[in-house]
Amino acid sequence: MAEIKKRRVAAYCRVSTALQTGGLESQVRAINLHFQNNGIEGFDFYIDEGISGTKSSRPNLDRMMAAVRRGEISSVVVYSFSRFARSVSHLLMALEEMNKYNVAFLSLTEKIETNSPMGRAFFVVIAAISQLERDILVERVKNGLANAKAKGIVLGRKKTRDSELIRRLYLSGVTYKEVGRIAKCSSGAVSAEVKILKKELSEKSELESAIKTREFEAVRGELERTRARVVTLEGKVPDEHKAAPPGPPSCDPPDAPFFISGASKT
Repeated sequence: MAEIKKRRVAAYCRVSTALQTGGLESQVRAINLHFQNNGIEGFDFYIDEGISGTKSSRPNLDRMMAAVRRGEISSVVVYSFSRFARSVSHLLMALEEMNKYNVAFLSLTEKIETNSPMGRAFFVVIAAISQLERDILVERVKNGLANAKAKGIVLGRKKTRDSELIRRLYLSGVTYKEVGRIAKCSSGAVSAEVKILKKELSEKSELESAIKTREFEAVRGELERTRARVVTLEGKVPDEHKAAPPGPPSCDPPDAPFFISGASKT
């Protein structure tokens, strides 16, 4: 039977600059004291020196998380949350991944352990705060974009493709690949320009359809109003002034020639 490898405890420490040796030593001392008091022997230290906490990717942090994914770590111990992550979203992502691999997380300063009832409650709270943080960030980005557009600032990369040439070639039936070769741009640029063109043509067609519908409704409304005026006028005309309906055609013979008595015919 293959020997089952026992999972070890990981201790993570970090200082922002290499000059903070005192801060690093105090973290290591506090974690070692915790291990001694709790009889923990199988542990490994993962230390990042001179790396800011705002960076989610750090050499030894990445190495520790890789060990977590391989199932080699049972729990992670840190001196404080700030030594592990500076943003709530980064902390939550790491905690979610540890929870996925059944790895406990302990912060000595905050006295929070995720495998305890209080730790699980904290996990829910930190998730809500992270969502709030993301929502605020999205709102700030949207406000910044709206402000830039209001000032007339063109967002995104500057367009270098010949839009007019691409449109002419596409409408004449040239393939995307050939259009890109002639216009000296990538197929992606051709596709993007064609997408914009189709949208503009669709909007133009919808606009023309809306204008025709509006004109038709206006003509029909005017016709109905005219008919109503005619009916009103007909109701005001006296009966004796109304034209009599034409009668049946007369069957009398045409008038005979008129002759004077005693006159001779010439």
